[in-house]
Amino acid sequence: MPGVRTESVRVCVIGGGPAGLMTGLLLARSGVDVLVLEKHPDFLRDFRGDTVHTSTLLAMDELGLAEEFLALPHVELPQLPMATATGPVVFADFSALPGRFPFVAFMPQWDVLNFLAEAGRRYPGFRLVQRAEVTELIQRDGVVVGVRGETSEGPLEVTADLVIAADGRHSIVRRSGLLEIAASAAPMDVLWFRVSKPDGERLPTVRSGKGFFIVCIDRGDYLQVAYMIPKGGFAAIRDAGLARFRADLAAIYPVLAPHLDAEILDWDDVKPLDVRVDRLRRWYRPGLVAIGDAAHAMSPAGGVGINLAVQDAIATARLLAPILTAGATPGTAALRTIQRRRELPMRFVQFAQLHLLSDLYPSAGRPGTDKPLLVRLLRRFPRLPRLVARVIGLGIRPEPVPPPASGTVTAQTKSREN
Repeated sequence: MPGVRTESVRVCVIGGGPAGLMTGLLLARSGVDVLVLEKHPDFLRDFRGDTVHTSTLLAMDELGLAEEFLALPHVELPQLPMATATGPVVFADFSALPGRFPFVAFMPQWDVLNFLAEAGRRYPGFRLVQRAEVTELIQRDGVVVGVRGETSEGPLEVTADLVIAADGRHSIVRRSGLLEIAASAAPMDVLWFRVSKPDGERLPTVRSGKGFFIVCIDRGDYLQVAYMIPKGGFAAIRDAGLARFRADLAAIYPVLAPHLDAEILDWDDVKPLDVRVDRLRRWYRPGLVAIGDAAHAMSPAGGVGINLAVQDAIATARLLAPILTAGATPGTAALRTIQRRRELPMRFVQFAQLHLLSDLYPSAGRPGTDKPLLVRLLRRFPRLPRLVARVIGLGIRPEPVPPPASGTVTAQTKSREN
């Protein structure tokens, strides 16, 4: 049995998702030594979101990375059309947004995460360790001072001046009870699957009707499909049989019928995603702060999860980097500032997901409607799609990227040198 490997860093980030990797990148760019621990060996998971909004593209631009980022395979949509039972509507119109990025980009999240990881590695203070699952938070006299975990090379113990939990809705801080969940709701669940794209067909990105809501994400030669179902409804769908499942989908998208029959061959081809909308009462305690889904789990509605996580990361780095680079340790007052800064955007989005968008999605306790409130409002107020785009594209409280450390070579410049 290998012995316990020990390390000491200024900041240990748990989780290599958008929040964790962006935080690590920005802190390293500011001159802080950061260790990011990710439990998976890679980022290849289909059920991660694909939507990159304008706020994230602006952040990439401030980092000097926008051109390189947008050179990755992606699809740009200046509008998000929605096919409904009463005809097409535009859900969000990004074309009027100011700046260089008046669109939403659909890019597989594994490409986003690989990109952030590579950008982080351009700074000497950034390290990412994969196959590293955190199993315990180390506390001394009520202060979190590090983590213990398991890696491919054996047990690991990390001491840190600050631990940032960015490990999603199943975060160690939630499982340990160290930070309490204040509110929780479960609006629906999602079934994820992929299917070949029909030749010569352009399907609407979003389709809604009585009892169903579907998002089809174009990934080049195939579609990644998110099929909303009533909360806890997967067991009943599975019991009804795979043939019924394919037939229900084919009734919504007839052009997909042959591909569904040929490619959805067993339930292993369908990935259920347990959706929650919740938040922690307090995001911090001495030596520890939670951000992203670890602090506030979101539903897929609006595709804002990646972007809220990135905005959390930017705020965290901007507020804490001056303290850390000065050689000090952020106290609870500084950690509290992060929650105060980011709580308003989070609460607004969660309110919209649970209330303003609620009748778009099928629910066990609601028969469904052909005329959801949002669709009626979009028809009634022609400028509303622009407002929707501004809210989800730029956010309620956009975060400016913190400056790099003095004398630091920018990521863009270093990539060109290499």
